[in-house]
Amino acid sequence: MNEGTDIKTNPDYIKAKNIVYYILGVLEVLFAFRLVFKLLGANPKSPFVSFIYSVSQAFLVPFNGIFPSAVTKGIETQSILEPTTIIAMIVYAIIAWGIVKLIEISKSSSKPGIR
Repeated sequence: MNEGTDIKTNPDYIKAKNIVYYILGVLEVLFAFRLVFKLLGANPKSPFVSFIYSVSQAFLVPFNGIFPSAVTKGIETQSILEPTTIIAMIVYAIIAWGIVKLIEISKSSSKPGIR
């Protein structure tokens, strides 16, 4: 790498950062769909809703039991607020940010002349 090249313009760094943020984006979209579906009382027997619930549940397991879910029963549906999903969204975003910073640190420490 050229000494004048900034770490943030390095193509390898940009690619690694984009991969981490892409994975985070996919998780955040899954969690957002889950949160909205639970709040609106979506039918869990619907194939799409069932798919979202089953895929996102694997990533929510570490956060189960932190807070209880708030349930409101309506005439036809049941609305559920899952704080677990909100906590997971925040924690995974912080983890992704931390991974990107670690990549930046590891790439910048490999520059010649910097110790």
